[in-house]
Parts: sequence; structure tokens; C-alpha cells
Amino acid sequence: MTMADNGPEIARLKEALSQAEAVMIGAGAGLSTAAGFVYTGERFDRYFADFSAKYGFSDMYSGGFYPYEEPEEYWAYWSRYIWVNRYMDPPRPVYDDLFRLVKDRDYFVLTTNVDHCFQKAGFDKKRLFYTQGDYGLFQCTKPCCQKTWDNEDIVRRMVLSQGFAIGQGGRLTVPEGVVPALRVPTELLPKCPNCGRPLTMNLRADDKFVEDAGWQDAAVEYEAWLTAHQDSLVLYLEIGVGWNTPGIIKYNFWNLAYRNEKAVYACLNYDDARLPKELAQRGIGIEGDSARVIQALGE
Repeated sequence: MTMADNGPEIARLKEALSQAEAVMIGAGAGLSTAAGFVYTGERFDRYFADFSAKYGFSDMYSGGFYPYEEPEEYWAYWSRYIWVNRYMDPPRPVYDDLFRLVKDRDYFVLTTNVDHCFQKAGFDKKRLFYTQGDYGLFQCTKPCCQKTWDNEDIVRRMVLSQGFAIGQGGRLTVPEGVVPALRVPTELLPKCPNCGRPLTMNLRADDKFVEDAGWQDAAVEYEAWLTAHQDSLVLYLEIGVGWNTPGIIKYNFWNLAYRNEKAVYACLNYDDARLPKELAQRGIGIEGDSARVIQALGE
């Protein structure tokens, strides 16, 4: 679909946004992809060509699951992965554009993304619920406690130890004549401050995921927002949500919008913006580049 083809639906969404008393944003991986956080191609080659040459994988996800024999090599890979997907600025200003649309509105964000782009763009931390974790947090591998720890300092040190330089916007570069190392010093391996076991990323992958105090507080704020707006004219704006975990955002938004006859449901998706028939009259589906759609909404 071209932007011209989407013109009427974009106009409908712009009107729905202007009339809404409150906005609930549901964001999936497609939003960060629209912002330029892609895990293959040139971006992968720029930061992981050496790992690719040694092990043969061709995307960041595959590299994350590779069974490295030594923790020093595992953390060389993962420190780069965390840095470029959490601490480096996204290539395109999609999150900034989205923030400008809602910053003066009564909004809340529910997201399965773990790259922290919302908060970096200025969204209020108390209006964000990162359900699946955060690349910027470590937790105990056991886990021995329901705590997490900020990892920016140790990840920075691991990245620098490999020979990279960190520039404006967190961008990684390789100084002339430097060949990046594929391992970090043993003394930089992260250990749990509580029990001494190895640390790992605070990402929901199994029943060991730590829902720390911050996660619990965000869950309470989310439920409180839903309760306060159950009869309001709410725009449920779903962006870039796929079918890996549809129950968290997509099916949830369908149900919330269905139960509230004042609500409008909108879906922005690169190639699958389907609407349930029950919401056909109160639904807006727009396929294509979400970055361009969000930019158009602000014009």
C-alpha cells in the first residue's frame, strides 16, 4: 500500500486521535523495525561481521542463541547486541514523532519491546509497561531474588574492551588499525551481587523471568489506567504487533475496544492490518511503513 492509498484511513485516524479522550498505545517489534532497529543486513554486518565469519550465522537473533563455549565470548557478542539495540539511538526518529502526537494527551503505553526507545524519546516512565523485560537490566540466572540491576556501565566496559569506540548517540565505531576482539576479559563477566551466580538479561524467555519491583509497579499503573478509562472515548492504537504473542496486545486491544462502545481500535502494520468483524465500524487498519504513517499524522 502506498501513502496515497492510505490517505483516507490516515485522515480517519487523525480525526480519531484528535477526538479521543485518552490514547492507549500497544507497540510490538514492528515499531522498532520502522525506527531502523533491524537485526539483519547492513546493520548486522557492521557490528557482527567477525562473529558471522567465524560461526556462519547471518542475523543477530541467531547469534544470540549460538552455544558459545566460553562465557567471555558469549558476553563479547551479547554486550555488542545490548549496546546497539538498547543504548544506541535508533536510526529513524519514529519514537520521537509518536511522542509528539501524544505528549499532551492522557496516554499509556503497553509494549513487548525491550529496547527502551519509548523512555529515550521522552515518554513518562510511569506511563510505560514493558511486559517482556529490558535489554538494559540484568537478573540472576537462578534467580535467587526478584531483583534486577542496571547494566549500562558494565556493558559499556565490555564493548570498549573489545576495541570499539563509542561516539555521539552511542554509535559504535572501530578505530583505524583495530581488529575487535571476540571475547571480553574474565574480570568483566557479570555476577549476581546477591549470590555470586552469573547474571543474564532480564528478558521473558522462560519461568525464570524476574518481574521486579519496577515491573510490578508498571503492572499496577496499567491496570489503574484501564479501570479509569473503561467508559472513556479511548483510541487503542496498535503499532507493529505480530502474531508471536498476540494475547498481550492485539487480542487484548480487540477485547477492550469491543467492550467499550465509545472506543476506536487502530492497527498500523507493515503487511497485516486486519480488523475483527466485530470492530469493522470502529476499526482503522493501515498497512505500510509505520514511520511514514506516524509522520503523516503529525503533519
